[in-house]
Amino acid sequence: MNALRGRPHRLLVALVAVFAAFGLVACNGLFPSAGVSPSAAARPTAAASAVVPAGLENYYSQDVAWYPCDKGMTEVDGDADFSCAYVTVPLDYENPDGSTIDIAMKRRPADKEAIGTLFINPGGPGGTGVIMTESSEKTFSADLLAAYDVVGFDPRGVGRSTAIDCMTDAELDEFRAGSEDDMAVDDDAVAIQQAVVDSTLELEELCNANTPPGLLDHVDTISAARDLDILRAAVGEDVLAYLGYSYGTYLGATYAELFPANVGRLVLDAAVDPTLSLGEITLGQAAGFENSLRAYVEDCQSGGDCPLHGDVDAGVSQIQDLLAVTRDSPIPTSDPDRPLTYSLAVYGIIGIMYVSESWSTLTEGLSQAMNQNDGSVLLNTADLFAGRRDDGSYTSNGVEALNAIMCLDHPVVGDFDSWEAEREALEQASPTFGEVLGYSDLFCQNWGHESKRELTELHASGAAPILVVGTTGDPATPYAWSQALTEQLDDARLVTWKGNGHTAYGRSDDCVIKAVDDYLLAGVLPEEDLTCG
Repeated sequence: MNALRGRPHRLLVALVAVFAAFGLVACNGLFPSAGVSPSAAARPTAAASAVVPAGLENYYSQDVAWYPCDKGMTEVDGDADFSCAYVTVPLDYENPDGSTIDIAMKRRPADKEAIGTLFINPGGPGGTGVIMTESSEKTFSADLLAAYDVVGFDPRGVGRSTAIDCMTDAELDEFRAGSEDDMAVDDDAVAIQQAVVDSTLELEELCNANTPPGLLDHVDTISAARDLDILRAAVGEDVLAYLGYSYGTYLGATYAELFPANVGRLVLDAAVDPTLSLGEITLGQAAGFENSLRAYVEDCQSGGDCPLHGDVDAGVSQIQDLLAVTRDSPIPTSDPDRPLTYSLAVYGIIGIMYVSESWSTLTEGLSQAMNQNDGSVLLNTADLFAGRRDDGSYTSNGVEALNAIMCLDHPVVGDFDSWEAEREALEQASPTFGEVLGYSDLFCQNWGHESKRELTELHASGAAPILVVGTTGDPATPYAWSQALTEQLDDARLVTWKGNGHTAYGRSDDCVIKAVDDYLLAGVLPEEDLTCG
C-alpha cells in the first residue's frame, strides 16, 4: 500500500514532529569534565535485594549473553568498544506465560573501575538508547564515563527491540513530505476532522499489517518501565541508576512509581508533567516553540548575517511568509526528487528549536531558501530531526513508534467542539506552528489501540531522592513541567538552567554538569533551588 495521501498528511506529520526528540540529545558537542572524580564515587546500594514480582521469576533470572558489537547491534569478531545483548520480556504482563518480545541493550564499559550500571534513555517516545550509547563521549562527562558502565536500551516497539513497523523508507519519505493537497488551506472543520480520521485509519492499517501481532496494544510506558526493571536485574544491579531525557523522564518517573524500593540515583532532564492530556501537551509545546522561534529571531537579528529584517515581529512574519511559499510551491533542493515542502520546512525549523547551539544552521538555511530559492539546508535539518541518513534509510522507527506510544499513554479527552476550540487556542498560542499541531486526541480516538492509563500525579513514595533538571527556554518540555513533576514527587530536587533549547545535561554549562555528576557519582544532591546559566 502507498503511504498516506491528502491534507491530513500535514496534520499527522506535525503530530509526529511536536513530540519528537529523536537522538538530538546524543548529537551535542564535547564539553570539559567536571564534578566528583571517580575515585571519590560511592556505589549506590539497596537495603536488600530487589523483590521479584510473582510469575516473572524466569524473566528476572535469565542469563544475558553479551557479545562484542559495533554500530547498532551488529556482532563483530574480536574486541569492540561496545557489547550488545537481547533480554526477553513478556509481551503482556497480565499474561506472562504468553508471547514474548526482545529488548535490545548496548553497553559502553566504564573507563575505570565501574561503580555500577547507568541506564540511559534519550526521549521521544521512540528515541533509541542503543544509538545514544554510541555517542556517549559527546553527551556525558569524562568522570561519568569513567565510573559507570553506560547501557542504552531501545524500549519495546522501538529500534532494535521488537519493533513497530508501518512503512518502507520510501513511504516514510512521502509521509513526511506531505502531498499536493497540503498546499490548500481548508477552513471547513468537519472536512479537516474527517480527513484526519481517514488518514488515521489508513496508517493503522499499515501498522497492523507489518507489526508483530499484539505489539501495538502493549507499547505503553508502564510496560516499558516493567521491562526496565527486568533489565536492571539482568545486569546484576539491586537498584536502578538512570539518566532520562524528555519522554525518558516520564519513563523514569513511572518506574519510580512502580518500583520505589528499586530506585537508586535517578536524574530526569527536561521533565514531562504526567497529569497533562494530549491537548494540554500540544498547547504547551505550541507556545514553547513560538517563544523559542522569537528568541531565535532576536538572536539572529543581533548578528550580521541574518536574513530577517526589522524587529522580532517582522522577522517572525518573514518566516511565516516562507512557509506559505513552500505550501504554494515547494522549494528545490540538491535532491531533485525531494523539494522542500511545507511539512519538511516545518520539520526543519522546529528541529533546530531543540538545539539553540545550532541556531546558526537555521540562519544559513533561511538565507539559502529566501535568497537563493534553495531548500537544501532546511531539508537536511528536517532529515536529521527524523533520523534520515544520506542513503535514504532511517536510524530507527521513531516516527512510527511515537504516535502508538503516545496514544496508549494518554486517554482521549474531549469531543468535536472542544477540539475545534483547542485548534483555535493553538493558533493563538503559536501563529507560526499552531495550525498544524491540533487533533492529537482525534487521532488517538480513531487509532484503534485504546489507552488504559489514567492521567495522575506520580509520587514515587518511598523512593530515593530524584534529581530533576529543567531549562527555562525549553520549547518541547516547557520549564513549568519540570516544576510540576518536582512538586509531585515525594522526594525530588530541581536544578534550573537559564537557557534555550531542549534538555540541559550535555549541552549547558559546568554548573549543571557538576550538579548531575555529584548526584550520580556520589549521591550528593545540589543545594535547594540551584539555578545555573
